[in-house]
Amino acid sequence: MTSVDHFWAVIPAGGAGTRLWPLSRAGAPKFLHDLTGSGRSLLQATVDRLGPLADDRILVVTGAAHLPAVARQLPDVTDAHLLAEPTPRDSMAAIGLAAALLEREDPDAVMGSFAADHVIPDGAAFGACVRDAIAAAEAGWLVTLGIEPTYAATGFGYIHVGEAMEDVPAFHVKEFVEKPSAPVATQYVDSGDYRWNAGMFVVRPTVLLDLLAENDPGFAADLRAIAAGGEEAMARLWPTLPKIALDHAVAEPAAAAGRIAVVPGAFDWEDIGDFASLGDLLDPDASSGALTVLGDESLVHARSSSGLVIPGGGRFVAVLGLDDIVVVDTPDAVLVASRDHAQDVKAVVSALKDAGRTDLV
Repeated sequence: MTSVDHFWAVIPAGGAGTRLWPLSRAGAPKFLHDLTGSGRSLLQATVDRLGPLADDRILVVTGAAHLPAVARQLPDVTDAHLLAEPTPRDSMAAIGLAAALLEREDPDAVMGSFAADHVIPDGAAFGACVRDAIAAAEAGWLVTLGIEPTYAATGFGYIHVGEAMEDVPAFHVKEFVEKPSAPVATQYVDSGDYRWNAGMFVVRPTVLLDLLAENDPGFAADLRAIAAGGEEAMARLWPTLPKIALDHAVAEPAAAAGRIAVVPGAFDWEDIGDFASLGDLLDPDASSGALTVLGDESLVHARSSSGLVIPGGGRFVAVLGLDDIVVVDTPDAVLVASRDHAQDVKAVVSALKDAGRTDLV
């Protein structure tokens, strides 16, 4: 499979993954970890997946604190293609910075933004979907990839899919919908007219920045000024940029104006939001009494137990008579929880911050 000329893959690599604490920390977030047992971190797997489409045209946007670790994991990505954010400003600033730089570097560029912490096993199906999105983006559309829902999820936003387009392999987007209640999510899935919003966008850089300028001209102008002015402009302007996601800054108003397209994707997709979803990913067919180990299995002894154990601290872990358990052992902290409380792990991180235990987060 040949790469697509002038296609650039942009990978925002940020966030702390607080629901995966104590494995994921502010200093070592989840995209730097191998959470699938493949031997590759989520970030490395993302680059592997995008390589056949973009070849060496890959930009990674990450926090300054994570830049050394990212560079170590991606030795084939040049320093010029590793962009460091001085402070987190959310996805619009990160992706917009890449767009502003590409607008100057490659006038014919089409860029795609793909998070560093998603799991997509079927690279061929993903690649075919992106190629359709590139064709629509070349025609001037802001394009999103909509994931075919497999259940009535309440933790994801949804895309309301409209009529098929005539000249490009995509569909009109009627609207973006925030995370719904369970009954509403069921209605969405049963209708067949909605897709999960995975936050993947393909667009010409100038189109993205011009759409941003329609709602916030100062924001777009500052991003272009940073791209033109280098380190001095970055130090002066970056702290003033709004903290807002691309979905809210551009995608939602563009959808309301009828200027965004969607390419439905039938490939499996997982963003590993917590340890329950990680357990499902590692062993989707686990039956009662089964326990999944991510890491050195010789460190775990289990009897009459099910769930997930991650022996990351090098210590022996024994689990006896516990169902749907999560045990995560690290050198300085241990998490023990039931799977149905996996979402509550984020509250532990908040409590540690409130207690001043920044050494643990």
